[in-house]
Amino acid sequence: MDSISKWRSDFPVFHSSMNGKEFVYLDTASSAQKPRVVIDRLIEAYTHHYANIHRGLYAFSQDMTTAFEASRARVTKFLSLPANYDVIFTRNTTESINLLASSLSLCAGDEIILSEMEHHANLVPWQLMAAKTGAVIKYATLNKNLEIDRASVQKLLSSKTKVVSLMHVSNALGVINSIADIMHDVKLFNQNIVTIIDASQSFVHGRYSLESLGNPDFIAFTAHKLYGPNGVGVLAGRHDILEMMSPYQGGGDMIETVSLQGSTFKPSPAKFEAGTPAISEVIALSSALDYLENAFENGAGIYEEQLTQYMIKQLSSIDGLKIYAPEAKRVGIISFNIDNIHPSDVAMSLDQMGIAVRTGHHCCMPLMNALGVTGTVRASLGLYSQASDVDALVAGIHKIKNLFGAG
Repeated sequence: MDSISKWRSDFPVFHSSMNGKEFVYLDTASSAQKPRVVIDRLIEAYTHHYANIHRGLYAFSQDMTTAFEASRARVTKFLSLPANYDVIFTRNTTESINLLASSLSLCAGDEIILSEMEHHANLVPWQLMAAKTGAVIKYATLNKNLEIDRASVQKLLSSKTKVVSLMHVSNALGVINSIADIMHDVKLFNQNIVTIIDASQSFVHGRYSLESLGNPDFIAFTAHKLYGPNGVGVLAGRHDILEMMSPYQGGGDMIETVSLQGSTFKPSPAKFEAGTPAISEVIALSSALDYLENAFENGAGIYEEQLTQYMIKQLSSIDGLKIYAPEAKRVGIISFNIDNIHPSDVAMSLDQMGIAVRTGHHCCMPLMNALGVTGTVRASLGLYSQASDVDALVAGIHKIKNLFGAG
């Protein structure tokens, strides 16, 4: 295994220390660090020709509009979207799913299928809409490997099912669900069921096209988790469904006409992009996608897979440490607990050693309930991670065990 990342030098943050220690970042699942090319693209956009888009007739506005729309085209290419799909820019996956929950026409008795492992972003919006409309939510269970159980989804399908919205990769466990098979099952049952994939943790860890994910009607992801800027989400979806949906928000840039008696709206995607967007950040997303695709063309997937297996092996050697879903097909996200030591104590102690991990319920409280815990410690890898980070984590855990008398 190549134990040293050839991409690490592209990330300026690793010249920094934390609490006087060498910075060990194992929280990419929360938000990925940014490569220099993304930072430079942001600086360039803000410094040299910033202007608002879609409205100005002067050169800077036209330049920014062209770059903004080029980023939309870049997302289309990145996902290999067919011509009948639109790309909508939102703030994050949370807003994308709120948009869908608010704008799809749901009625009393309509059924929505989610799963026990969903992030709160794919739970709470549907719960709010179910309470408002009288729709009913049903939850797929997990199998022994803590993956969404395909048979459970099949059993929940009925003539009343209107929406199936599921995550591809678990942000809390790193488990890769058989999402393409599940999407095919749903469409085989009823082509009119709206299928949605939360792909927030997908593209930072692997290359996927819309087709490889089962051709869902909608797919959502967030830029900041794949080495891009904050404040940008992507919702890609079928144009025909979007055209039947009402706007999620109203305001400037999404209208055709406005009078005191009412308004008319532009076609999708414009009608879902009210107001001034995160212009420079959307433009920088294009640079992040370029960077990510180049990394995978140069072995990033194999490198991360090997490093993930190394981390599982090293953590598994620690007495009293439990890894959740150790046998599942997974990405570089590992959740664990240590006997008789609270996850928060682990994370706070690691912080003093310069090691950043995530702890808590990871915005997945129903999943934690299913596991019978209040939270876990989560260590997650990125392109910049290397074996020395894993070694530092393992050494830190041994120190913590000794500190708490659990060694």
